[in-house]
Amino acid sequence: MRHAFAAVRGAFAALLLTTIATTAAAQGSRVVGIVKDESGQPIKGATLSLENPDAIPRNFTATSDDRGRFAIIGLKSGEWSIVAQAPGYIADAGRVVVRVAAPASPTFVLRRAPQPPPSALGNVGSNSLQADLRTADQQYNAQQWDQAIASYKAILAKAPALSFINLQIGAAYRSKKDYDDAIVAYNEILKADPASDKARVGLGVTYLEKGDLGAAENALTQAAQAPTASRELLYSLGEVEAARGNTTDAMKWYQKASASDPNWGKPLLEMGKTSLKTGDRANATAMLERILAVDPASAEAAQARSMIEQLR
Repeated sequence: MRHAFAAVRGAFAALLLTTIATTAAAQGSRVVGIVKDESGQPIKGATLSLENPDAIPRNFTATSDDRGRFAIIGLKSGEWSIVAQAPGYIADAGRVVVRVAAPASPTFVLRRAPQPPPSALGNVGSNSLQADLRTADQQYNAQQWDQAIASYKAILAKAPALSFINLQIGAAYRSKKDYDDAIVAYNEILKADPASDKARVGLGVTYLEKGDLGAAENALTQAAQAPTASRELLYSLGEVEAARGNTTDAMKWYQKASASDPNWGKPLLEMGKTSLKTGDRANATAMLERILAVDPASAEAAQARSMIEQLR
């Protein structure tokens, strides 16, 4: 009798495990992360958007709570693009690798959007302008590109000195894949501020996305020689050289980007990927492990963990 009971119990356990596995597969993978500002404070109400063209459904969204936390479940395993946005902040984007076995855990640190200096407002009331900016930002965050562009341009018509708004206009045009108008917007900034790193990076990335690698390189190279060149500008030049197939030059720019901010995982991840392509598994592993040491909560760290598992 005991043997019969043991057999039944074993069958029940097997059935239970099968049910759990089936349920987990049905639920899919998940992403659990946090959004905070540059001072480390959580951002409530940030919008997280995920997309994977190979999945059904291909889009998911979530909103961060009062502790900046968010969770998205039911994802197909694989690589997803993710964008974090919040009113008054500059949007940030990345990629995460999600699996059933363990959730991806990205952390987004959003920077405050530039605020207009009072001297630039002319006869426009500050409160009115701020309200207009909030409306435009809300449209941008909702991916209502045409409405956002119209709103930002209306603000510029009232206060032409606020040329930095062209950064958002350029980004909205890029999201529409309207590259020529994005180029016009970034050049408007450079007319007012030829040293603007953000405009040069935007211009270079736009040319890169358009497929004009020569123009992308020209837009970035001169600014990269300055001692104040931003990490994003140096990284973008690495992307240009990688797109050209110039692995050695790409690595040099990624190394410069990493040297400008040793705690930034993004160039380290590209160095790891590039090393893998050239067959240098030892250096690839070293770069990936370095990400886990210096930028452990980033989207790049999630990818690094997955790649390290595959290399073992």
